[in-house]
Amino acid sequence: MVLPIVAYGNPVLRKVGMQISPDYPGLQKLIEDMWETMYNSKGVGLAAPQVNKDIRLFVIDSIQILDNLEEDEKDDYPGDDGYKGVFINAKVQETDGEEWPYNEGCLSIPKIREDILRKETVTIHFFDENFVEHTKTFNGITARVILHEYDHIEGKLFIDYLKPLKKSLLKRKLNDISKGKVSVDYRMSFNN
Repeated sequence: MVLPIVAYGNPVLRKVGMQISPDYPGLQKLIEDMWETMYNSKGVGLAAPQVNKDIRLFVIDSIQILDNLEEDEKDDYPGDDGYKGVFINAKVQETDGEEWPYNEGCLSIPKIREDILRKETVTIHFFDENFVEHTKTFNGITARVILHEYDHIEGKLFIDYLKPLKKSLLKRKLNDISKGKVSVDYRMSFNN
């Protein structure tokens, strides 16, 4: 089932997500719905707070980004083959490498894209959908998508990385989004 995506302004987007256990009610259905919602809205990642659940869960599919790059663009991300997976109770262990800019957007903040600096690699500890424990290191676009979604379960948004002047210039657009004055081609839930 395609779930509505929570818009900027909803308090759930600012909550630090709670850890969950394997017996979290409806977990497998929620994960299936999150995949369906993410693909329906043409996203590459989706965190539980974006579907109004304040838990430490997100899904990503960076393979689709890398598959859509031209061959010469793929050279910019050596060693990044993309990753599709579920991250439960994730905890970043370490970020490393140079910070690099990339034009990020967010399904909860539609029609706004900004260049955001993030580190090249991330090592993250998490459980998959079967509650199998992993610690893995990712780089390039995949690391970026993971860090963006990880921020969501920490109550942080990509616009928090913007300089105060840039953020103040977006204030009206952000207010419009929170009031539902934005047109998108996917289901959204507004806090008004």
